[in-house]
Formats: sequence, structure tokens, C-alpha cells
Amino acid sequence: MSNTLFTPYKIGPIELRNRTIRSAAFEGMCPGHRPSQELFDYHTAVARGGVGMTTIAYASVSRSGLSFERQLWMREEIVPELKELTDAIHKEGALVSIQLGHCGNMSHRSICKCRPWGASGGFNLYSPTFVHGMRVEEIDEVVTDFGNAVRLAIKAGFDAVEIHAGHGYLISQFLSPYTNRRKDEYGGMLENRMRFMERVMKEVMAAAEDKVAVFVKINMRDGFKGGMEIDDCIRVAHRLQELGAHALVLSGGFVSRMPMYVMGGAFPVKAIAHYMPLRQWWLKLGVRLFGSMIAPSVPFRENYFLEDAKKFREALDLPLVYVGGAISRRGIDEIMDAGFEMVQIARALIRDTNFVNKLRDDKEHCSACEHVNFCVGRMYTLSMQCHTLCEDITPALKRDCEKRYSK
Repeated sequence: MSNTLFTPYKIGPIELRNRTIRSAAFEGMCPGHRPSQELFDYHTAVARGGVGMTTIAYASVSRSGLSFERQLWMREEIVPELKELTDAIHKEGALVSIQLGHCGNMSHRSICKCRPWGASGGFNLYSPTFVHGMRVEEIDEVVTDFGNAVRLAIKAGFDAVEIHAGHGYLISQFLSPYTNRRKDEYGGMLENRMRFMERVMKEVMAAAEDKVAVFVKINMRDGFKGGMEIDDCIRVAHRLQELGAHALVLSGGFVSRMPMYVMGGAFPVKAIAHYMPLRQWWLKLGVRLFGSMIAPSVPFRENYFLEDAKKFREALDLPLVYVGGAISRRGIDEIMDAGFEMVQIARALIRDTNFVNKLRDDKEHCSACEHVNFCVGRMYTLSMQCHTLCEDITPALKRDCEKRYSK
């Protein structure tokens, strides 16, 4: 058994009480793009449950980067509300981070109030709308937005920021040859495709001023043919190390191309379709008919990214955060013994906010999460909730969860 999981860890200007971090899994708890009481209650419960640091998920750095109606949008007017949240989490003994990103070509026109931006033009099936390749002045604007968002995070009392450079969102769209077909200095060879990320990171590090720790979530693979593979992703990781990132969060997958590669398991077709509003009847129907083909299942297994992550551990010197299928004390100890400094946990903390305390008290503890991904299906329209705790789940959806778990 690992002796490090429940030891303090200092990174950059902060020190965690232990090596566990609540992963930035999107909560869907920010109606009006601002923090809600539900967000407050959830993250304070996770902090009370023993986690070293909890992460507020997917805050857009600007309105142009919004994809969800219940997604946080960083702006001056919500800083006092965020400060109440960070103060409450600190009182429970945990630190708190905020994930900052831009949805890029996955933004929804009805929400971001503009034609979605991307590394290159195309069509967003999920909005659906046409996307235009960003002009240089728009790239400049978003780079500035990242810096401003970091300064707001500091003002709001956050201990760390996590820059989202994976999963097929904007920074990842510039990095991946699948979504970057530009002919200018931001496209072509990998050195050019990294240019946008480099500019964002320089802006972020200048804004951080060593007042917050800077984590960056990256892909180890995009998860499909034609996307980024391990060798190029390691080159990206090396560049982030050079740019001063305090730690990297090692993930993978593209939400627009291979969403289940990110988390493993079956695509929750019935849950997603059920919670979609009736005004999107055509999209509800499309998800029911074609959802399983568009997003094929990827079998879940404990620590499913670990073998890929070990290659990054061998290649890099900076602290690394493992994420992906961490559900038991034995499995997490295996991660720590492989040389990873921290571990991120999501679905186990959706199922049980006291999961980390149970890991501490029971060396045989394993999450009761069944990985049917109902929480994923619900969070796109309402808030993230486990099917075992959801009060509005229908009998049909409950049967669907039980059926998929039995498989």
C-alpha cells in the first residue's frame, strides 16, 4: 500500500493536505452562468469529505466560449459569489481550483451569441451551426481573456487554476491535426499548432504571478485515427513544462469525436435524450436513433489511462496528476506507486462526496459507482447527479441504468 496518498504535497505556491483532487467534471450547476447554491453545497460537501483540493469545472474565459446554458462564465460581477464559495471550501480544510477554458467550435450560437469560433472553419453538428476559423485578432482576444480569467480567479480566492488544453475544446482544437487545417503560422507542423497554446500559457503564467498554482489538462491521445497520438502529446507536455506549468493533468479523448474515450463506459443515450428540452425535439430524436453510433461505447476498467500515463511519467520531470478510473484505494495506491504526485477523482465523488474519507479509513474501500454514466447524460441539460441519488429519475431511466450495469 502506498504511504504517500494521505501526505501533504506542496506545488507552486500552495500545499494540499493530501494528494487527492476532485476532477473538473462538468457539474451543470451554474444557471445564468453564475454559481448556484447547488454548486456551493456540492463542493463544500466534497471538501468536508476529505479531498485535498476540489475543482470548479469548466468556467469559460469569455462569452464566446460558452457551450452550455448552465456553464460558469468568468466575469467581474460574479467574483463576490465565487469568493463565498472559496471561503466555505477553505473552512472545510480543502483547497480549491477552477478549470478555465473555451469551447471553441463546440460553443452554441444561442448561448455564446456569436458564430462559434474554431481553429478552422466547419460545421458543428452539436449546435448545429457553421463555425468560422479564428482571425488573428480573435486569437489575440481569447489569449487576453485567459489572462483576465486567471486574475479574476485570484481575486475570488482560488488556490489554483487548471487550463483546459484537452478533450477537443479550443486549445486542443489548435493542437490536433483533426481540427486544425490552418495555412498560417498557427497551422501545419506541430510547432505551429502549439503556438496558440504557448501564447495562452505565457499570458496565464504572467497573470498567475506565483499567487496560484497552474495545472494544465492535456490529452495523451485524441483517441481516434487522424488525431494526436502519444509521441506528439509528449512533445506538447515538454513544451508546457518549459513554459512553467506547475503540473499536468493527463487525460485523453475528444468530446466531439470520441466522447466515451474520455471516461469509459456506454454513451447514456436515453438519459441525454430524456433531459433535452422539447424545443430540441429533432435533436432528441437524433440522439435516440444515432447516439450509440456517433459515440460508441468504450469498455470501462479501473485506471484505464495508467499505461499511457506511465509513458509520460518516464518522459517528464514536472509533477503529474493521474485521472481516469480511480475508484479504489488499492488502485489509487498503484497510481501513486507508479510515481504520480496526485490523483484526480470524478464519478466516485459524484456517487459519494465522502469517498476520500472512506479511502483514508479503509484500505480495501472501493467506490460503489456503477459507471452507467447517467450523471453524464443529465449534466448536459440539468445538473450532474448520480442515478442512485437523483430524485427526478423516471422508472424507465432507472431500468436503463440497471440494464447497462448488469452488462
